[in-house]
This record gives sequence, structure tokens and C-alpha cells, in this order.
Amino acid sequence: MTVLRPEGVPSPDPAREEPEKAEKPETRGARWNTPERRRKVLLGAALLWAVAITAFVLVPDRGETESPAAAAPSAAPSASAAPLTVAEVSRALTPSVVLIETTGHDSQNHLEAGTGTGVIVNADGTILTALHVVDGAEAIRVTYADGTRAAASIASKDADQDIATIAPDKLPETLVPAVLGGGVAVGDDVVAIGNPLGLAWSTSSGVVSGLDRKLDRDASGDIEGLIQFDAAVNPGNSGGPLINTRGQVVGIVVALANPTDAGTFIGIGFAVPIGAALGGGGDGDGQAPPL
Repeated sequence: MTVLRPEGVPSPDPAREEPEKAEKPETRGARWNTPERRRKVLLGAALLWAVAITAFVLVPDRGETESPAAAAPSAAPSASAAPLTVAEVSRALTPSVVLIETTGHDSQNHLEAGTGTGVIVNADGTILTALHVVDGAEAIRVTYADGTRAAASIASKDADQDIATIAPDKLPETLVPAVLGGGVAVGDDVVAIGNPLGLAWSTSSGVVSGLDRKLDRDASGDIEGLIQFDAAVNPGNSGGPLINTRGQVVGIVVALANPTDAGTFIGIGFAVPIGAALGGGGDGDGQAPPL
């Protein structure tokens, strides 16, 4: 019979071989039940118990260490979801912004010209803008960021929201439709890109100052639900995009508030939310807001 002992525990000296002789059962029991044998058995059991306790404490629980690796990966935001700087928004959206130039005649048959802004919103080249930029024009010309020029015509208009879409006769070699976004909250950073006072593809930035604002337009009826913002806009910005920090168009600039006749920016601009702008399409004869 071999007694298993922990490593390092000396084995007792082997007993001298003696001739086998028959022993009575009670004699064999007395032989194994000596004090020396009991002491050695107890010592071995104690050492085995100490080794087991030490291994339990020092060896980490494999279930705990391996469970994170076995768990399903959690969703992580993509790179495009990270906030962009104003410069990054400008670089991303400028190729989607167009300069709109119109010509026509007034009631005295005087030739008139105007400028505004539009944003490409569809792969077919459809451009979204403010209705008052193109309404009543005899000729509409768009210029893309790469310099390509094309004549355009009104495709649809919604006087209630002062929104129109125009269809160009020619597209640039590389067409870059803008990404259209969702809602905004007061305090959100926004960027406006447009052609104020003839300064093409100008960028300004600010924050959303208020929501659900109303613009009085005399006989044309009020526009409600507007986004109020403080990014600088001036005549020529009309129809341009208001953009969030993810590069998404959240509104179309339609007006600025000004208590004087100067028509310059004093810190209050208005934009039609993109959802309302896309919902329009009926004909109308809207009157131009002050921008």
C-alpha cells in the first residue's frame, strides 16, 4: 500500500522486510493504529488541506476572468457619430451648397437680379431652397462648388413654409447630396453655409437660441415652428442649410429679425425645420420674408 503525500514531505524509512507470517485480525489493526502512524496520517492530511486552501486563494476564478471575453460586444458609436468641428462641417457640406442667381422684371419692367442659396438633397440633383429666392424669377441659374453652372426651374413650392425645390438642367461631374438630419435642442451648436451679400460659400457658426418660433409675414400668413439661431446670416443666405455638428442639415434658412430697414444681422435668424421643409410640395404665391 502506498500513501500519497504532498511534494516535499519526506517519506518514512522503509521497514525491514520480515518473513510473512499469519497475523490475527486484531494484531493487524493494532499494528496500523499505533501513535506514530496516527501522527503521520494527521500530518499528511493537514498538509494536503493547506495546499488545497493555498491553491484556492491564489488561482483566479476562471469563470470571472473569461466571462468578459465570452460576452457579446456592446454597440459602439461609429466615427461619423462623433461631433465635428466647424471646419469639418464646412468641408463636408460646402460641396452640397449652391449659389442661386435669379433675374426678372418688376412691375415697372425694370430688370431685377437676386442671389440666394440652395442645398442639394437628392441624388437626382434636386435642390432645396427658400421659395422667396426663386419665386417670380424669369431665369434661375445655379453655380456648384466646383464652378459648374446650370439653368434651373422650379420643381415644387410650398408657400406656407416658404420652401421650394428646383431642378437643374445640368449636374456637376461629382454630385454630393447633403445628409438630412433630425431635430435640435436649445443650445445645440449649428453651422450656416451660404452666400451672404454675394460672398459665396461663407460659413458661420452659433447655437440654437429657441424653438417653435413664429414669423409674421403680413398677407402671406405666419410661418410657425421655426428654429431660432444666432449663427450670422445676411441677405443671400436665404435657402441655405442650417447644419448640426454631425454634418446633417437640420433646417433651411428663411429669414432674419431686424427692427430697422437695414436688413442686416443682429443675432436672430430663423430656419424651417428639415422635416417641415421636406413635407411641402403644394403650389402657392408666398411673399418673401425679410431675408
